Amino acid sequence: MVILITGGVGFVGSHLGETLLLEGHTVVCVDNLDEYIYCSALKLENLKILSDYPAFKFIKADIQDKDLLRQIMLRYNCEVVIHLAAYAGIRPSVVDPEKFMKLNVNGTLSVLEAMKEASIQKLVFASSSSVYGSTSQLIFKESDAADRPISPYAASKRAAELLAYSYHALYGFDITCLRLFTVYGPRQRPEMAIRKFVTKILAEQTIELYGNGQTYRNYTYVSDAVIGFNKAIANLGGYRVYNIGGHKAACLNEVIEVIEKHTKKKSKVIFRPEQPGDMRHTAADISKAYNELGYAPSITLDKGIELMIEWLTARV
Repeated sequence: MVILITGGVGFVGSHLGETLLLEGHTVVCVDNLDEYIYCSALKLENLKILSDYPAFKFIKADIQDKDLLRQIMLRYNCEVVIHLAAYAGIRPSVVDPEKFMKLNVNGTLSVLEAMKEASIQKLVFASSSSVYGSTSQLIFKESDAADRPISPYAASKRAAELLAYSYHALYGFDITCLRLFTVYGPRQRPEMAIRKFVTKILAEQTIELYGNGQTYRNYTYVSDAVIGFNKAIANLGGYRVYNIGGHKAACLNEVIEVIEKHTKKKSKVIFRPEQPGDMRHTAADISKAYNELGYAPSITLDKGIELMIEWLTARV
């Protein structure tokens, strides 16, 4: 199968692309190597890994160039699109909301229009647990309204989901939206929590925790997220939404304790006020993904952090 991945040399995209290549698929990657969120040198490392596979094709391009996207889809006879390209991050979206809405919403529209013109109707979209927003629910289910986003990033992801649904309704696209819950692991962006905490604890530097350390997340190891995408690709049909999360949620203090255990170092923590747009908790009900896709995470937080530490220490 020929699969186009937007944002394919990023964190999740590079892992997914490598897995698909190992399975014998052709992967066409569209990425503009943007440096807004993090240094493109890290993406170039991922690109080097993927470029060792003969069935990997890389095109440096912006997803907002609809005509070029359509040409790429037609040139390589793409059959499925995995749409990962987006600006990510709650706090940066609060600072520059226009930038996030332009790429995450208008960019998604460009992908959908290019697919329509290239007669491709199968899409897996990387959404986010942040779409659930402000809610009294402790565990998020796909049936929840998801109509109270508390950051421009969350709003952009929810808007993209709704836009995708309109193309399913109008043109019969088969679309699956995966709401990813705090993915971490090797190749993770350096400003993201677990990588940042591990790096600072190893270096015996002070780490800042926003809130009282009791905010919790459903941390998902990257290989489990990749399994979620693979399952979705194999089961495309209609319009579907699934939570893709880890075994269970854990608070920040628990995460720090696990890192301390594996690094054998004591953390130096400073608590700061909660940041605007940050969600206090994200906990996934993954029963729908389990029942309909056969998705089940296999990496515990303890094991995932151990693997993350091994990867980071090997880079030194």
